[in-house]
Amino acid sequence: MRYPALLFVSLLTLACRSKDRNVNVREAEVIKKISSERAKAFNEGDAAGIARHFADKCFLMAPGGQTKTDPAQVKAYYQAIFDKYTTGLQSGYEDVKVDGDLAYGRGFAKVRLKDKVTGEEKTSTAKYLNILERQSDGSWKTTHDIWNANEE
Repeated sequence: MRYPALLFVSLLTLACRSKDRNVNVREAEVIKKISSERAKAFNEGDAAGIARHFADKCFLMAPGGQTKTDPAQVKAYYQAIFDKYTTGLQSGYEDVKVDGDLAYGRGFAKVRLKDKVTGEEKTSTAKYLNILERQSDGSWKTTHDIWNANEE
């Protein structure tokens, strides 16, 4: 009598874990889509399109500058880039993990900047880490965004 109950509990546990994995896979796809939307906005010079993916309290930790801590500062950071350069970005996540209401994405980026005045072009590659949090409306927003260049 004890073994059928143990078998039932084991099967129920496996079913729940499988369901959790399926949910996490779906959520990871949503987070990858957010990354694609941010890249598209970067390529279109749309600072507001990037900033809308950041939480009200966030940390954009770009190299060589002060941390930006809200979407308005994130928007201003990117707008300053778009005012000076025509931009191009290839990027994507190499790894996404979802655990409850938190997730991270680890990825790569190749950025091309063309100065609007001089025409000078710069290309750089980087690695980055995003931390995202599920919001009360169910959407995912970036709470932390940090990257550094591969070039010395």
